Amino acid sequence: MAVKKSSTTVTTVMAELKKKVYSPVYILMGEEAYYIDLISDYIANNALTPDERDFNQSILFANEVSAAQCADLCREYPVMAQRKVVIVKEAQNWKDFEPMERYIEKYVKSTILVICYKNGVIKKSKKLLDTARAIGVVLECKKIYESGLPRFIASYLKEHNASIDEKSSRMIADNVGADLSRIVSELDKVLISLPDNNRIITPEIVEREIGISKDFNVFELKDAIVNKNAYKANLIVNYFNKNPKAGPAILLVSSLFSYFKNLMIAYYCPRKNDPQALASFLDMKNAWGTKDYLTGMKNYSGVKCMQIIGKIRETTEKINGIDCPNIDGYELLKELIFFILH
Repeated sequence: MAVKKSSTTVTTVMAELKKKVYSPVYILMGEEAYYIDLISDYIANNALTPDERDFNQSILFANEVSAAQCADLCREYPVMAQRKVVIVKEAQNWKDFEPMERYIEKYVKSTILVICYKNGVIKKSKKLLDTARAIGVVLECKKIYESGLPRFIASYLKEHNASIDEKSSRMIADNVGADLSRIVSELDKVLISLPDNNRIITPEIVEREIGISKDFNVFELKDAIVNKNAYKANLIVNYFNKNPKAGPAILLVSSLFSYFKNLMIAYYCPRKNDPQALASFLDMKNAWGTKDYLTGMKNYSGVKCMQIIGKIRETTEKINGIDCPNIDGYELLKELIFFILH
């Protein structure tokens, strides 16, 4: 059954799939591989019964099968089943989409075609996208950046009847980074450990189950920097220096860059002292997240913020070995933090 959707998002697509409403074509593309895999895996695991999959489900890789071969497969009818499923992985390896254009113009209603195009969007075939959008689903899965990670974490946990406090959420987001697949893996690990009568995740649980120290982590380092607490900042850096597996220097520097980049943007907010206005300006869902920026604007001038961003970029290059080989990353981090705080 083909359903044309007025607003196509991951949420709306998954809602339709869970109601067993399938479109004949899904083109899933973009920078966020997690959502592409989420939708394609759900179709692979639910559109057919286990017995039907043997003869009616094909998972192809674009570097092994041409678009023309895939189109021919899509035109075949199912064997003792209501539908046939064809999933194409790594479709960014296809150079020619014309056979897919011709197939979608005269698609087979009993076939569900899923095209997974990662690390970008299809630009060479507007006709393909327009035709597919008219009869099925075309979804661009955009990368979630740092500011959106706590929202993603809270939403994922809510779906699994669990909740998390602000500090725990930031601990996970800041230490794991914007890798949704890895975040989900860590959250699943925590969820298994929670008892049925208490589904609230705390810093102590994050420390125990994920191995992120509740006192020495990226979140606490950023908090020390925001509040210009030199003693706390140096304690945390020394901890990471002694425990490098707890957090690579480049990850810590990257987190500080994200904060100061947003702090620089905050200075341009017309009502920067209003938490609600600032939250909207920074594209944040909740005003509570603005408190670090309100504090930061009190402790750092706009000029200093620009200087810090320049120093962070310089430090990043040195950690990556550009014009500065064989220098310890944590020594560079100490130098950076001294520059920030003084």
